[in-house]
Amino acid sequence: MSTTNYNTRLEAFCDGVFAIALTLLIIDIKLPSTENIHTTNDLWLALKNIAPVIFAFLLSFIVIFISWVNHHAALKFVHKTSPHFIYANSLLLLSVVFIPFPTSLLGEFILTDHAAPAVVLYCSVFGLQSIAWILMTRAVLNPANPLVTTEKVMQIGRTNLKRGYYAATLYIVCAIAAFWFPLTIAIFVAFTWIIWLVVGINLKEE
Repeated sequence: MSTTNYNTRLEAFCDGVFAIALTLLIIDIKLPSTENIHTTNDLWLALKNIAPVIFAFLLSFIVIFISWVNHHAALKFVHKTSPHFIYANSLLLLSVVFIPFPTSLLGEFILTDHAAPAVVLYCSVFGLQSIAWILMTRAVLNPANPLVTTEKVMQIGRTNLKRGYYAATLYIVCAIAAFWFPLTIAIFVAFTWIIWLVVGINLKEE
């Protein structure tokens, strides 16, 4: 089997995993119970009560979407694979499919006094994802078996590797800080991903 076909199968498999993770996010958004809804105001109030769940869904949708875009872009440059790349990619997929669980916790507890575990776990998943990106990039840039062919792409990889270290440090620090300031950290993390989305859109337009 050619490396091109293998990479195509790998990308198709990864796309399926991303799609499943995105689909699982919507499961926690449920219609309000009709037992306590007798007026229009009651329905508005019920929708207000599930607003944190909707917020967590939208945030995680953005996270997984950005991760998919970056993953798709990365595989376009990789002309072959290696065992280190495959296993690092699997770690990335693990972090992606795990996101719906802390998303559910975040939506349920973010506005309560028990939000810390949810936010800590949420940030930890992003830390794990950053580590996976680092391992994938290092596998791509491996001097003994580089997976890319041009110096320009190698330079992009080195830049992304630095970003991976910055991201891992940021989310690990956020996970620790979330023990004491969960709501503040959740808001901060939300803004970082929104910024990543805006930056990504602008880069694609250039």
